Amino acid sequence: MKIRIDGLHKAFESRIRLGIMSALAVNQKLDFNSLKELLDVTDGNLASHITALEKLRYIEVKKQFIGKKPNTSYTATALGRKTFNEHLNALEKLIKGVG
Repeated sequence: MKIRIDGLHKAFESRIRLGIMSALAVNQKLDFNSLKELLDVTDGNLASHITALEKLRYIEVKKQFIGKKPNTSYTATALGRKTFNEHLNALEKLIKGVG
């Protein structure tokens, strides 16, 4: 039996990018510190993966000030949600041996 891996998206091979998209799939939006704490990663590591997902237009970044403090929040775009769901469906088929 051949295993089909089509439908898996390279953008989500990283556990951190997978974590970012998973967190944004179940939350309307999250700020940088919440994602950092949730995923237990360093600032630089999180920032580089966020940049990669932003370049692919899978997440949207919103920078604002709350009082005098800067705040950056992230949301999954429609494209990001669609692509992530395709990836999850492909993983499910792979696990179940369907394909």
